[in-house]
Amino acid sequence: MKTAVVYFSATGNTAIVSDVVAKVLQEQGVDVTKIQITAYKDRQRVFDTETYDSFVFGMPVHSWRAPRVVREWLLNLDGRGKRCAMFFTFGGFEINLAHYSTRELLRKSNFVVVSSAEFPAAHTYNIHGGWRAMIGRPNDSDFLVAQTFAQKTCKRLCGEDTGILGGLEQPDVEESYLDMIESFRFKVVTQLPTRNGEECSLCGECEARCPTQAIRAETGVADPERCICCMACVSHCPDDALKVNDLSTSWQHKLGMHKTTEADMLKQESRIYL
Repeated sequence: MKTAVVYFSATGNTAIVSDVVAKVLQEQGVDVTKIQITAYKDRQRVFDTETYDSFVFGMPVHSWRAPRVVREWLLNLDGRGKRCAMFFTFGGFEINLAHYSTRELLRKSNFVVVSSAEFPAAHTYNIHGGWRAMIGRPNDSDFLVAQTFAQKTCKRLCGEDTGILGGLEQPDVEESYLDMIESFRFKVVTQLPTRNGEECSLCGECEARCPTQAIRAETGVADPERCICCMACVSHCPDDALKVNDLSTSWQHKLGMHKTTEADMLKQESRIYL
């Protein structure tokens, strides 16, 4: 069986889980190809689903759903009735909707979704010490769940287990409301990534890794019309030159809004859906 493990990972969390899943599948005798779709150029390449027998799609949760750029990319695929699995990394908030909405999207693209999973992971906004959500995650306990997920998923992808993903409750949320939720990111990150005129080595990593062509290495300023606040440019800058506003105040507000604490958040566990 030839399986593509396809993932979007701006700050590295989803890539780590993808590695675990891919390794287990390979140990089960699966011919695995890992495909990164984070950078803009990655999603411009032709992805022919005819080449593979099955798929695993990994992505973070942005504002309750898969990132918009991932949703748009998936909708342009033709699953050809083939089996796929999906998994999500999330920073401790609003995860359940992502499973249902992404399954329905994959169904529209003619995939048969057989399983899903969720893995707590350090939040994107932990950057530069702003938030402190899920520090140290994913950890060994999460990786064990990822291994079990891959083992169970392998059986479903190859047809040994003919089950498909069920039991996901349809959320009572309008798409227009979810679109509005996406804009909340810009209420937290009020200063988009910028060098503030400071010099850097002009290595071009920020520009190469950006999912939306929002930043140019020469200017070092993110375009507000394109930026999705994924922090790929900030987290991968070797010079630590790109900055955003201080996020620590919004972190305390976020904890209060959800009536939780850093310690309670860390009690969340990875979960498999079959």
